[in-house]
Amino acid sequence: MDADALITCFRTRLYTDEPGPGLFNPYLSLDPGRDRVDAVAVRRRNLEAYVRDRNTQPRILLLAEAPGPWGCRFSGVPITSEAQLLDPDFPLAGQQSSCADVPYAEYSASIYWRILQEWYDDIFTWNTIPYHPFKRGKPMSIRTPGVKEIRRFLPVTQEVVNAVAPERILAVGRKAERALAELGVECTYVRHPSQGGAALFEAGVREVLET
Repeated sequence: MDADALITCFRTRLYTDEPGPGLFNPYLSLDPGRDRVDAVAVRRRNLEAYVRDRNTQPRILLLAEAPGPWGCRFSGVPITSEAQLLDPDFPLAGQQSSCADVPYAEYSASIYWRILQEWYDDIFTWNTIPYHPFKRGKPMSIRTPGVKEIRRFLPVTQEVVNAVAPERILAVGRKAERALAELGVECTYVRHPSQGGAALFEAGVREVLET
């Protein structure tokens, strides 16, 4: 994996990119009511640590959909919560960006890493939409990204694929599958772990990771 290329991609494409309506860019945007004053810098550091702090070349790229309101929105790391980054048993250490008394945890992130933590060094996770999509007037909600939003970030997705250079790619959900299809990138679809999909997700990723 070319860590320098990944970080250059994030710094040039995400760190200065105004998200537009209905999207929260955790690497640029600040919510004074929920974020620490240095929250953007914290999330950038967490993301770059995720890229650099690994022992081996990841075999598998898992492309998910988008940050949820309680996970990557505050941690900066895909499908990971700030509570996990503060857990000494979690393989990646990071900082809390929220000003909450108790660091935020996310249900999907808990399921994801319960299944995949033993393969931490074998996988790299990214989101098709790197910003948090929310419903109008409800900044801590989550909505399904639109086709235009998927296409907006196809260049970033392609750069991530190129830099990670995995043996295989898993599309976690149909939005990720669509993005990879538009790029002409071969992938294997697996069910997203949220909304009752944990068992199917685990079966799908184990089938790939255990071979």
